[in-house]
Amino acid sequence: MTTTMASMAPVDEDVSPKKTKQGGFKTMPFILANEICDRFATAGFNANLITYLTQQLHLPLVEASNLLTNFNGTAAFTPVLGAIIADSFSGRYWAIAGGGVLYQLGMLGLVVSALAPALRPPQCVAGAGATATEPPCQRATGGQLAMLYMSLLLTALGSGGIRPCVVAFGADQFGQRGRRPGGEQKWSYFNLYFFSMGLAVLLALTVVVYIQENVGWGWGFGIPAIAMFVSVLSFVVGYPLYVMGKPEGSPFKRLLQVVVAACKKRKDAVPEDAALLYRNKELDAPIAADGTLLHTDQLRFLDRAAVATTGNVADSSGEPDLWRLSTVHRVEELKSIVRMLPLWAASITLIAAASHNFTFAIQQARTMDRRLTARFQIPPASMIIFTTLTMLVSLALYDRVFVPLARRYTGRHSGITYFQRMGAGFAVSVLGVMAGAFVEAKRRGVAAEHGLLDKPAAVVPISVFWLVPQYALHGMSDALSTVGHLEFLYDQSPESMRSSAAALFWVAGSFGNYLGTVLVTVVQSATKGVWLQDNLNRGRLDYYYWLVTFLLVLNLIYYIVCFHFYTLKTFEVDAGDDVRPRPDSGEAVCESDKLTESRN
Repeated sequence: MTTTMASMAPVDEDVSPKKTKQGGFKTMPFILANEICDRFATAGFNANLITYLTQQLHLPLVEASNLLTNFNGTAAFTPVLGAIIADSFSGRYWAIAGGGVLYQLGMLGLVVSALAPALRPPQCVAGAGATATEPPCQRATGGQLAMLYMSLLLTALGSGGIRPCVVAFGADQFGQRGRRPGGEQKWSYFNLYFFSMGLAVLLALTVVVYIQENVGWGWGFGIPAIAMFVSVLSFVVGYPLYVMGKPEGSPFKRLLQVVVAACKKRKDAVPEDAALLYRNKELDAPIAADGTLLHTDQLRFLDRAAVATTGNVADSSGEPDLWRLSTVHRVEELKSIVRMLPLWAASITLIAAASHNFTFAIQQARTMDRRLTARFQIPPASMIIFTTLTMLVSLALYDRVFVPLARRYTGRHSGITYFQRMGAGFAVSVLGVMAGAFVEAKRRGVAAEHGLLDKPAAVVPISVFWLVPQYALHGMSDALSTVGHLEFLYDQSPESMRSSAAALFWVAGSFGNYLGTVLVTVVQSATKGVWLQDNLNRGRLDYYYWLVTFLLVLNLIYYIVCFHFYTLKTFEVDAGDDVRPRPDSGEAVCESDKLTESRN
């Protein structure tokens, strides 16, 4: 007879006043100030980087687009390294602090490259404003690009320490529901986190982008660099208030031990009775504060790792040789990760589709009428503000309006499950790219009507606000899918691997950006450069958007199929509150006074 419980968060059994002086909402000003300044700095130089590459370094559009998506992909992959370091050696606090310092160095490198004339090609006049006497624009040299690459690499390494840890570190301040005061507010924290991040991005897209376009790139990169310094400082100041989780060794080593043990016993039979598999609660206690994971019938090959045979014991102390024998809990850790991967992978195509908002959509905006008044026009990169605004409004409405209404019908504290939230986000993203295809067809049609097909530098007489629907739909999709995706990874991952699970969130971004590069390269090659051109008026960007729409529809179908076959993680507790998984959701339902028992 076992007691089951769905995973929520790391626990701290001792809730004495001495212990609860640390953690809770009093740590949020320091953590969120760190993240707000970090996001402000990141968005400040990243949102308009396509303009810097094409107009300051004079790179072709497709090359600049691929460079940007490759950089974003690399920056999203480094969190894997950061997660390994945080979970294995340093802990989350020191990973975040160290990452902030590296990021600061990278930002300073960008400032130097923007200010030093020797680190960028000479200014020139291109397009319709060029005359016969003007020298042709010179592409940035290898040495100039090397400085840029080094700065971007440092920012990528810095983000590797920050990204996988800051969300989990913030959630750790609230602990397990019912065991640390404030734990029931953890899921509101996720919404608060993304809302604060959105405010920072909104500020960057208005203030910093305007400075870059109208004042200069020295200040345009300098202000984000100052913000990054404030970010690191604010985080370090809150050190005495934080709940510090101790790293329990590399989780990847434990996963590898399970695989090796299963392979060594590949010829051994797995007993029909799961109770015969090896369990050791004392051994698993440091990595199983939430409770011991229960056995599942999926991926039974891995169960061989927990089959006790002669020679599994390393010495007379009775400690098992973990390269030959693993506990059921450790086997289930690996199973949990493997089960998560298909659903996790569904977000990759979504990110690839959204990557064009920072490249092609900005170039679209540059060709359109951006005037608000006779003297002021919107910077092209600031159009992303509508994605951020919509995300902020959607998060507020979701948390304050939708969830209370949905709770009346579903009985769930969160209104709907994060699985349903992710699926809704995937569906909305299809509409966003579809809207982009319609608008681009109209923009190109207006250019043809006015004889501007061969005048790429001319302003097409169509308002830039035609792009608002596609940006807004992408913002709504982010509010649904991005938050839901992070909740899913945090909740369903083994508790000792939460930094690593958060890294999966960013790795999806890495693969998504790389997929975006591959997609652009394949389309460029297959269409012989007809669809994607420096001259958007002659290109067929709308065809590219329709291709992406088709891929997103296939991705939505794939997600629904994966969800249908997904099995929730369950674990065993000895006493106290019981939180049991429902078969059709990822939310856990707490019942304080009774235990749900299931018989093997």
